Amino acid sequence: MTEDRHSPCDIHGPCAPPYPEPAGKAAALRMNTTALAYLGDAIYELYVRKYIVDAGIAHADSLHRAAVRFVNAGAQATVMKAMLDADDIVADGDERSLVRRARNRKSASKPKNADPMDYKWATAFEALLGYYYLTEQTRKLEDVILFALNKIEGAVTS
Repeated sequence: MTEDRHSPCDIHGPCAPPYPEPAGKAAALRMNTTALAYLGDAIYELYVRKYIVDAGIAHADSLHRAAVRFVNAGAQATVMKAMLDADDIVADGDERSLVRRARNRKSASKPKNADPMDYKWATAFEALLGYYYLTEQTRKLEDVILFALNKIEGAVTS
């Protein structure tokens, strides 16, 4: 006797389509830099939050204050410029081109609490993280985030 098996979609209604395959490098490089930055911002925020929680901070207000040190346009702009100066971090010509394109993209909105140039550099940083994430370059993504955390920690403590 066979058992009737139903998928959750049969019971609860339409399901989302299957998760898409990772973007190839060429496709990710052609993507809208705003979309890449949107994704990169979320990825960076997640890593920063884990870093702060791992540091033993538990109070919600303290968590937020600690995160703001890392997740702000000025800090991200400093990191992006340092990465380009280091040459060995963003050495790939396609990646540098993506950074330039994201930085130079005309924005319809004005940053509320940031210098407009810092905001552009921060957008470039986030777009690069989004690119690494979409192309499943996890090691590169984590190396860049570690560089950012160390750079910002060094700037804060000195």
